Amino acid sequence: VVGWPVIHFFKESFLACTSKEDMKMRVYDATGRELRCYPIACGRNVGNKRRQGDMRTPVGLFKVQEILDAHTWTHDFKDGKGVIRGAYGPYFVRLLTGHKGIGIHGTHDESSIGTLATEGCIRLHNANILEFATKFAYRGMTVIVLPSKNDLENDGLTLETENGSGK
Repeated sequence: VVGWPVIHFFKESFLACTSKEDMKMRVYDATGRELRCYPIACGRNVGNKRRQGDMRTPVGLFKVQEILDAHTWTHDFKDGKGVIRGAYGPYFVRLLTGHKGIGIHGTHDESSIGTLATEGCIRLHNANILEFATKFAYRGMTVIVLPSKNDLENDGLTLETENGSGK
């Protein structure tokens, strides 16, 4: 229609949606078609992130701030094992969450995927973060993080059902 704005969808039009309930991060294209489903690890503690160091993964709608090469990064998880080289895997996808240092990254411990294991980040298998960071992620990309039932209970919230009762 003449005079209507033209909307262009680029190949970079992707959305990531992480569910802390089913411990998966799904990537969708601009039409809503699911392209990938990655298993994740998230924060050790349930509930929405309140402050730095609370070991919770924030819930909400966020944007990718930057994509960083993290293969040489180190971290001491304070577990008695000392500083771990490659703690974040090959990439760190930093998110704008209002909390310092939150992102999506790989791991030094592949067995942690599927568990509550992180200090608040979303952790993927290294092969998955490699694919996500190089094929799908871009600065400004929308990332949604949905709460688990345990998050809601911990924060004193309930889900509304169709008949209006909380479950």
